[in-house]
Amino acid sequence: MDINLRGFCMSKHSVAFKLSVVAFYQKGERSAREVGGHFGVDHATVRKWVASYEAHGAAGLATKFSHYDAAFKLSVLERMWEDGLSYRQTAALFNIRNRSCLPDWERRYKTGGIDALSPRRRGRQRSMPEPPVPKEPDASRSDDKKSREELLAELSYLRMENAFLKKLEALTREQPAPKKRKS
Repeated sequence: MDINLRGFCMSKHSVAFKLSVVAFYQKGERSAREVGGHFGVDHATVRKWVASYEAHGAAGLATKFSHYDAAFKLSVLERMWEDGLSYRQTAALFNIRNRSCLPDWERRYKTGGIDALSPRRRGRQRSMPEPPVPKEPDASRSDDKKSREELLAELSYLRMENAFLKKLEALTREQPAPKKRKS
């Protein structure tokens, strides 16, 4: 059973390989589909590499990991709308490797404006907010300059902290050492 997964599996190609594909295509003897079949890559990938090479030369084929700010994203979208460019053309013009981010930028801009284009926090969202940090007394001010209420508040805080530490120490002493297992 022969399963063709060409174009489905993610693979990294060297710049030299991409240049050879582009040079073979630019001879004009074969279509992008034929060139892709000859080299074992998707025809859309061939067209993307050719467009990127024509716009930026060999540097357009090098791997690139970029994060774009909101102003850049907006300028890309405005240029795309003004000139009536496709996503592929826009990505090649601005040397954006992943053209699929452009429809996402467009959708987010139309729903939330420029603020929606700013980089988002990655990862899983927190389920609970961070607890507020208790305000500790300011040790930099001298005691002479503090009011009576501030001194009493600091004394109360220090007494509470002392009691907590004593309780913690007592609890750690009460816990027996873990038993060792027989091997």
